[in-house]
Amino acid sequence: MVTLRPPPHLPRIAAVSSSHSDPSRAAGEIKRLVLTSEGRTKLNTAPDRDFYAFPRFVTHVDAAFISALTGLYRERLAPGWAVLDLMSSWVSHLPQEVAYERVVGHGLNARELARNPRLDYFFVKDLNRDQELQFEDCSFHAVVCAVSVQYLQWPEKVFAEVFRVLKPGGVFIVSFSNRLFYEKAISAWRDGSDYSRVQLVVQYFQSVDGFTQPEIVKNVPPKADASLLSGMMRLIGLYRTDPFYAVIAYRNFKPVSEEAE
Repeated sequence: MVTLRPPPHLPRIAAVSSSHSDPSRAAGEIKRLVLTSEGRTKLNTAPDRDFYAFPRFVTHVDAAFISALTGLYRERLAPGWAVLDLMSSWVSHLPQEVAYERVVGHGLNARELARNPRLDYFFVKDLNRDQELQFEDCSFHAVVCAVSVQYLQWPEKVFAEVFRVLKPGGVFIVSFSNRLFYEKAISAWRDGSDYSRVQLVVQYFQSVDGFTQPEIVKNVPPKADASLLSGMMRLIGLYRTDPFYAVIAYRNFKPVSEEAE
């Protein structure tokens, strides 16, 4: 039997709608589909579980990106919170000094997840086959998804499930760079620019009734020049190459349909 501490005080989040909403629609419902059928396709159509069957104990972004992400988590995730790390791996990038109520991990490779020291427990599930999260409503103060959103073929359904399992006022942080497994990213992501990818994630949030207006956080390094010094810095890892993007939104305290009354 696990004894849970009382949840910490949640930040005050103003009830903000990203668009005018139908008063008859309940918060958390999908308002519209963002992607076309073509936009959901992948070059590699084999099951994702097969592609990720072999563990990869590497970080897929550079140290500066990881530092920015950890700093964002430190700023936005309070001690004592229950956190769901969606599409995780052997590392969560959560600040080491912060103690959370529990951290639940999800991913596609059990060996990677078992190596993650921040996870209290984990589960393996292909969200492109089944988007339902096996948790009760309002289970988590925060959900995070790092450098993986580009692989979701039904992001609208996944974001709706995230909304459901978030507590009122809970936060969803989606971070990404320009790296990807090209053959496993969806067409809408592969064919886009950094700007269009940010806007795509914004639209994922806006497709679900009840999220606050998405906030964009970015830290983009200057373009490298062709000098010998820049080349040497890149070679020894001193030149940052990975842009950092995060899109953040909160679950409204009050359903949007109530605001319209």
